[in-house]
Amino acid sequence: MTYNGFLRVAAAVPQVEVADCEANASSIISLAEELETKAVRVAVFPEMCVTGYTCGDIFHSQTLLEASDKAIARIAAASVNWDMIIAIGAPIQCNDTIYNCAIVISGGRIIAAIPKTYVPNYNEFYEKRWWSSGMDVSTPVKIAGQTTELSPRQIIKAGAAEIGIEICEDLWTPIPPSSHTALCGANVLLNLSASNDLIGKYRYLTDLIKQQSARCIAAYVYAGAGFGESSTDLVFDGKAIIAENGSIISTSERWCKSPSYTIADIDIDALNRDRIHTGSFHDCAKTEQSPEYKIIEVPDRNTYRHNADHLIRTISPYPFVPTSDADIDERCGEIISIQAAGLARRLKFTSCKSLVIGISGGLDSTLALLIACRTFDMLNISRNGITAITMPGFGTTGRTYNNALTLMKSLGVTIREIPIANAVNQHFSDIGHNAAVHDVTYENSQARERTQILMDVANQVNGMVLGTGDLSELALGWATYNGDHMSMYGVNAGVPKTLVRYLVRWFASRTCDKDERTALLDIIDTPISPELIPADNDGNIKQKTEDLVGPYELHDFFLYYTLRYGFSPRRIYMLARHAFAGQWNDDTIRHWLRTFFRRFFAQQFKRSCLPDGPKVGSVCLSPRGDWRMPSDASARLWLDECDSL
Repeated sequence: MTYNGFLRVAAAVPQVEVADCEANASSIISLAEELETKAVRVAVFPEMCVTGYTCGDIFHSQTLLEASDKAIARIAAASVNWDMIIAIGAPIQCNDTIYNCAIVISGGRIIAAIPKTYVPNYNEFYEKRWWSSGMDVSTPVKIAGQTTELSPRQIIKAGAAEIGIEICEDLWTPIPPSSHTALCGANVLLNLSASNDLIGKYRYLTDLIKQQSARCIAAYVYAGAGFGESSTDLVFDGKAIIAENGSIISTSERWCKSPSYTIADIDIDALNRDRIHTGSFHDCAKTEQSPEYKIIEVPDRNTYRHNADHLIRTISPYPFVPTSDADIDERCGEIISIQAAGLARRLKFTSCKSLVIGISGGLDSTLALLIACRTFDMLNISRNGITAITMPGFGTTGRTYNNALTLMKSLGVTIREIPIANAVNQHFSDIGHNAAVHDVTYENSQARERTQILMDVANQVNGMVLGTGDLSELALGWATYNGDHMSMYGVNAGVPKTLVRYLVRWFASRTCDKDERTALLDIIDTPISPELIPADNDGNIKQKTEDLVGPYELHDFFLYYTLRYGFSPRRIYMLARHAFAGQWNDDTIRHWLRTFFRRFFAQQFKRSCLPDGPKVGSVCLSPRGDWRMPSDASARLWLDECDSL
């Protein structure tokens, strides 16, 4: 059922005619056949879609019940050649009781009947007039000539996908049945619903769905009744919603007069990894002692495989960056507050009112300086306590130098300029290095000289050195050991490079100082460089980081899926091809993916002795918390897989 770890699901809203089961069966079959052509593997239809939810007292008519049974038989017969599991809603009579059920059909068989647990009987709902709760039911039942199990405690297993089902009101209760179903293994939760529409209800419902999918670390697929239901007292908007682990990933258009659906590829591998990683999920399963569930296995007939290069799912090339401007603005404000709060606490604890920071005119040091100023303002400490030092060297260009000076002046900090060329040349002479050889010794000597200056000035002013390195540099080891790698507090340690630009832009959009804004915007547009190699003949930056270690947008993508989900190189490569289609070709992605894993493993020793710094997101490399790895771990398995792509 899954392909490359993804399961294609759909929430479908058919055309319904109240009490016309034959017409409804035709609509369900037609919609299911369309979904089959789109390689959908699991589809959920609305509550009571075989009869219509708004039949009222007609539900107790034997004529309607018999017609519903025939319609289910017809749908089951049509499903013989579908490689798809569908869940449809219908009334089921068992002995002298009628239950509101989800009928699960696959390959011509009725494999389960799952009754609604919580039957509402308040406000506009009078369901207990017609149906009984299926909470304690567990019995064989005959439906459309087939005998199946009638019980709410059933999980449909299709390969790595384990499917649990609840119905409408079940979701709105303090402990939804799907909570127990998830604790017993279900990673895909279906909800057949006929929730009418009211002012504000849609937003409330989507919040419920997001929260339930997050709590259960599961996908949640919701199909609601739509146009065609009786409008005597209620109106239905045809909600179709798919969520995954706290996020809505797909919705259909509401208020459609014709059949509609929404499709998405659920990342089963990601869900299962998060469950493995979240120990409290398993502790909860043991504590709750959920009732035993019957597992129904459905074989995968492999009649159709969708192409993983055409996922029905958005894979953002920038997983650390929100997609909408409003979300970016909110996220930036939150990150900046976290950084400033962390630094403020460190300053208060150490009774320190002085910071020393090296300013290069690049993105990282700019962000660190902006955070320092914000923190001092929070603590009502004069910005004069921030000693910002520019240390021009062999590769410093006029562009970065002038931006650094402009920014420091605009922010009102204490400015010092300490050129390093003479000191580094003396060092070259002392160790016998030819200054014309621009090798790693040439570069790292400059970085360590700058760090020595910062540390010694910090002693002079009784302050601490504020680190500027970011999360992406830590992942790649793109820092000089005991050089820019070291500080008393690494304020950017949890911020990936692709997000730094947005944070700096956030400050630029809020400053009233024209010179500050101009400098910040130019810093954002400046190529990323350590400026350790002399500029070109025109005075422009010659040493560009991304030419050497690769594009940060690719490395941040690799980093996210390596740390957040523990994905293999093969799966990350597949996702990257989808996310960067038309932007980076396969050879480029493969090349830098191998570079990422080679550097990530080889540079762990630098991360093992990192200074403190605040965690700001779900991915972090602190050796004291999020990432613990031996410095001599072999990268062979990962590199071999990269080579096999």
